[in-house]
Amino acid sequence: MKVKITRNAAKVIKKEMDKEENQGLVLKVFITHAHGDHAHYGLDLVKPDDKLTLVSTDKEIDVLVDANEPLLDGVKIDYLYLPEEGFVITNPAKGNHGDH
Repeated sequence: MKVKITRNAAKVIKKEMDKEENQGLVLKVFITHAHGDHAHYGLDLVKPDDKLTLVSTDKEIDVLVDANEPLLDGVKIDYLYLPEEGFVITNPAKGNHGDH
């Protein structure tokens, strides 16, 4: 399983994870809705779960994913400021380059 986090997203995630109320939590990426050959994704900070796979990234942020879900392998987490500020999660490895 591979997860890519962009530099913008890493800055925002680390800032959130450094908050006292989030100590001991890890980032989880999950599928909110899947149809056809692509999915829509969500993020959350959760307590570690041994049922999920912990994936290390090059941004020193570990991410929990369901290893049994192929649409999570290769997911990319980005944070954009324009046109709207927020996270954008896609999976270019599976041909999903953004919402439709």
